[in-house]
Amino acid sequence: MKEKLVELTIDGIKVKVPSGYTIMQAAEKVNIKIPRLCYLKGTSPYGACRICVVEIDGEAKPSPSCSRLVEDGMVVYTNNNRLREIRKTLVELILANHTSDCPTCKESDECELLKLAYQLGVERVTFPPEENLNKPKDETSFSLVRDPNKCILCGRCIRVCSEIQAVNAIDFIGRGKDLKVATFFDEGLASVWCTNCGQCLQACPVGAIYEKSQIDEVWSAIEDPSRYVVVQAAPSIRVSLGEALGLKPGILVVKKMYAALRRLGFKAVFDTNFSADLTIVEEAYEFVERLKNGRLPQFTSCCPAWIKFMEDFYPDLMDKVSTCKSPQQMMGALVKSYYAKEKKLNPSNIVSVSIMPCTAKKFECERDEMRDSGFKDVDYVLTTRELARMIKNKGIDFENLEEEEADSILGLYTGAGTIFGVTGGVMEAALRTAYFYLTGKELKKVDFEEVRGLEGIKTASVEINGTKVNVAVAHGLRNASKLLDEVREGKSPYHFIEIMACPGGCVGGGGQPGGFDLERRWKRGKSLYKEDKELIYRQSHQNPSVKILYEKYLSKPGSELAHKLLHTHYKRREYF
Repeated sequence: MKEKLVELTIDGIKVKVPSGYTIMQAAEKVNIKIPRLCYLKGTSPYGACRICVVEIDGEAKPSPSCSRLVEDGMVVYTNNNRLREIRKTLVELILANHTSDCPTCKESDECELLKLAYQLGVERVTFPPEENLNKPKDETSFSLVRDPNKCILCGRCIRVCSEIQAVNAIDFIGRGKDLKVATFFDEGLASVWCTNCGQCLQACPVGAIYEKSQIDEVWSAIEDPSRYVVVQAAPSIRVSLGEALGLKPGILVVKKMYAALRRLGFKAVFDTNFSADLTIVEEAYEFVERLKNGRLPQFTSCCPAWIKFMEDFYPDLMDKVSTCKSPQQMMGALVKSYYAKEKKLNPSNIVSVSIMPCTAKKFECERDEMRDSGFKDVDYVLTTRELARMIKNKGIDFENLEEEEADSILGLYTGAGTIFGVTGGVMEAALRTAYFYLTGKELKKVDFEEVRGLEGIKTASVEINGTKVNVAVAHGLRNASKLLDEVREGKSPYHFIEIMACPGGCVGGGGQPGGFDLERRWKRGKSLYKEDKELIYRQSHQNPSVKILYEKYLSKPGSELAHKLLHTHYKRREYF
């Protein structure tokens, strides 16, 4: 059936769009961006801030363009003196009830409210501030801090948590001047079923939610001569760190990143891509064993927010989750065992730091299960944004740094390790190595295009040695729920399922720069696929350093020592 089109005029420009479009969407078709604040693409329109109001011929009152549907013959004005004054007044009112610490706010360079104030020409706030701008912060979580003094009640965090992630950890409570965003019974994020994914942080336009920083602890460790501080950096950091430092989205800066980390004072620089390769070797081996024994489907286990979601909402499916730890935690365990042994270091003196795209990694490293080296395997987790702040603080001219290599012992990686950072990448990497384990042969074509892209759920069937393997990939926890419900009901046709909590995968993690922008996330993902294509080794089992690790230390995939250091069993958590 042909889609019905309507014609309207926006600022003198005629445009034809489908009848279900909003005025805001129609305006964007003719390159008019209407100012907005509470609107968030991918979630339902809310219309609370009224910044996006427009005038419509024949109507006395302005109308919010984010929720008003187009009509045939409609004449719309998006920018005139009346609308500019309305928007300026609204922004002034919001600023009056906003925090007073703008000059020192960590989010000032990305704050949408501040950018909007500049755009609209707001030069002063003429309204008196709210009486109480000293409300207590919610600092109960290992990963996130919520500051109600900065909250502008736009509801974006709530809609992402509910509509995209299906978690519903936060909502509005109270009425009138007492209205606020809070958890159930207002007891803090650590007391509710929060996955620590940080998508609320990504959605927040004003920095009212931010990562719980460990920058000061890392600086102190680096400056302590008795500590040997090492660092690992996750696959997606190489395509997002440059962006956090002012470069274009998606630029690959991996070797400059290594150089910057050494300039910051880290004694050794590892690449989490190495342990991503290791994860695939162990996970593909586990999948082949499960396939032989009929214990399928198998879920991937490298995303800690997805693991928390499973523990809280789907604990009955726990036995279907791979026992492999995430690459971060595998690397942490090896640093304080294998690396310490090779370098003749006392593991109690090693401080292991990881740079992650993910706020949930801060939660993951604190789990009781993550101490199999005999110590806390990963001591501190910094997000991409935190690393960028450290680089700026140190005065490093990042763009002009000479490129360097990672430490080879835990730094060599394949293209399969690289694509871990984007949705579908773990599945694709696992299929490359599972094929080798099942056939004893190398794949001639290693690209599995079917599991790439930003579609919420992607599926494929792969013929391996006469066995048909059905796979599925989901990103965003509401999408994941659809696959999980099928498994729970015994209706799932899939043998292997990848789940990433964050839309886009790790390129869209809660610790990344840029906010809730899927197009920007996909630019990062495409850069990871480009690096994969350009590397000598593209399959995890081909990694020479991984082979040496097994020869010298772990013996073989699935060995007793491999299980002790690299695998775990999850259980439903008690809350802190």
